[in-house]
Amino acid sequence: MPFVDRGGVRIYYEVHGSGPAVLLSHGYSATSQMWRGQVEALTPRYRVIVWDMRGHGQSDSPEAQEEYSEAKTVDDMAAILDACGVDRAVIGGLSLGGYMSLAFHLAYPERTRALMLFDTGPGYRNPKGREAWNATAFQRAEAFERDGLAALGQGAEVRIAQHRSAAGLAKAARGMLAQFDSRVIESLERIRVPTLVLVGSEDTPFLGATDYMAAKIPGARKVVIEGAGHAANLDRPAEFNAAVLEFLDSLPAE
Repeated sequence: MPFVDRGGVRIYYEVHGSGPAVLLSHGYSATSQMWRGQVEALTPRYRVIVWDMRGHGQSDSPEAQEEYSEAKTVDDMAAILDACGVDRAVIGGLSLGGYMSLAFHLAYPERTRALMLFDTGPGYRNPKGREAWNATAFQRAEAFERDGLAALGQGAEVRIAQHRSAAGLAKAARGMLAQFDSRVIESLERIRVPTLVLVGSEDTPFLGATDYMAAKIPGARKVVIEGAGHAANLDRPAEFNAAVLEFLDSLPAE
């Protein structure tokens, strides 16, 4: 099993197939296993890289809270691309993974061939909106600290996840799910790479964020998967995969 060592923190990743690289990042409290259906669908034409964020799945859960942050997550993604010998990739993710994909583009625009943003949002300009989001993130952390892995819940992407550390998930909520500035949302209008913005029609909390990103990102392609909820790739895999393949196949050749 491949790992990349990040200052003593081992980050788990998998590589499947060959061709142009696609890096997929999972949602909070999910793991790389949520992408199994996409690995199968994409690998005939693409090199698909999936991974477990720190605190999740088979990756390490360091004890120090400062080891969990947006910046460290983005640099984990870059280190995985380095380990795979990939200079530029299509960067995609769902929910927290989509937000981190936007953060990756902000930090490494030269390494981002295109963006795929699934059932996600770009954060908040309004500090009050961010405070409300963070209150929910901190409640998630407290639930893991109080109830252990029983606090995982029943989301489709979570039910197939296997984790080693409730403490790691709590720290990830405090340092990675929580947001501390508006840099990402303010970067949307400066994105100059092809972007797919996709959402399930039943993912009510993220419909507005999807419309916002589609309007702000120049040339963004918006897709709504009818009948899908927050984990659109699991709820409607055939429709999801068709939309992703259509987007990937439309990209200019490297």
